[in-house]
Amino acid sequence: MKTSSIRDELESNASEIKEFILSILEGEPKDLYQASAHYIISGGKRLRPFMVVKSCEMFGGSSKRALPAAAAVEMVHNFSLVHDDIMDNDDMRHSVPTVHKYYGMPLAILAGDILFSKAFQLLAVNGRKAGLAEKAISEMITRLSTACIYVCEGQAADVNMASNKMFSSESQYINMIGKKTAALFEVSCALGVLSAVDPNMEDVENLSSFGKNVGIAFQLIDDLIGIIGDPKITGKAVGNDIREGKNTYPILLALNHARGENKDKILKVFRSKDASSTDLDEAARTISAIGIDQHVRDAAKAHIDRAIKSIENYDNSGAKKALESSAKFIVERSM
Repeated sequence: MKTSSIRDELESNASEIKEFILSILEGEPKDLYQASAHYIISGGKRLRPFMVVKSCEMFGGSSKRALPAAAAVEMVHNFSLVHDDIMDNDDMRHSVPTVHKYYGMPLAILAGDILFSKAFQLLAVNGRKAGLAEKAISEMITRLSTACIYVCEGQAADVNMASNKMFSSESQYINMIGKKTAALFEVSCALGVLSAVDPNMEDVENLSSFGKNVGIAFQLIDDLIGIIGDPKITGKAVGNDIREGKNTYPILLALNHARGENKDKILKVFRSKDASSTDLDEAARTISAIGIDQHVRDAAKAHIDRAIKSIENYDNSGAKKALESSAKFIVERSM
C-alpha cells in the first residue's frame, strides 16, 4: 500500500472516530466537555483506533462492531495526553494550546477524568449496542484497565528516570516505553480482535504482539522528532525532552556519540529548566549533526519487523495490508 493510500485511509478512519467521540462527549457543565474534546477537535492521525478497526476487520468483523473499542482507546489516549501535558507543564500540543493552559488546571484534570470514565462506559454500553458478547466485553474491559495501569507505571518510570542523575540504559528505556506508549497500541489490536464475531485468544495474542512492537517503534520515532523535528511540520516544541532531562534513546545516543564542544552544548541545556530557546535550538542542531537519525530509525524498524512477523501467517487481506502499511508509515514519518 502506497504512503498516500495509507494516509487517506488513516484520515477517513480518524474522521469517523472523531465524529463518534464528539457525539458522546456531551453533558453539563458545557466547559468541562469542551475541555475534554479539546484535543479530539484539533485532529490527529488516530493510529490506535485505526489498529482497533483493522484488527477487527482482519477476522471478519466490521468497523461498526469495532467503533466502541476504537473510540474508547482514543479517549484513554487523550486522557493520558491531558495529564502528561500537566506533568510536563507544556504550553502547546500539535499547534494548539494545551488543555490546562486554555481551560485552567482544575478543569483540565476533570476533563482527563471524564475521558477516562467515558471510555469504559462506552465499552460496556455501546459494546452491547454493537452486538458484542458479554464475555468479549468483560475481556476488553479487563485488558483496557490493565493497559491503563501499565501506562501509569510507565509514566512514573519516565518521571523517575528524568530525575535520576545516572543515565538509564537502553533496556530500561525500552521497558519504560513498552508500558508508557506501547501498552495502548498492544491493547488496541487486542480489542480489535475481541470486537470480531468469534474471537480466538491465539489471534488476540498474535495481534497484541504486533501492537506492542509497533508502539515501541512509534515512541522511538516520536522521541527523535521531539528533538530534531521541524515544529512547523510536527506541531511540537523542539527541545522540551532535553530541558526536562528525559533519558530518551535519541538523547542517550547523542551523549554517547558527542565529543568535546558538541557534548558541552547538549549538557548545557540538559535538565536546565531555564535554558533559553537559542541554547535549546543549538543543542538540537548539534544532535542532528551527530547523525543519530538513522540509528534510531534502524532500532524502530527492527521492532516493526518483529511486529509484521507476528502476523505473517495470516491471509493477505486488505485489513492485514493496512496494518502493515500503518506500521511502516510510523518509521517513515518525516521530521
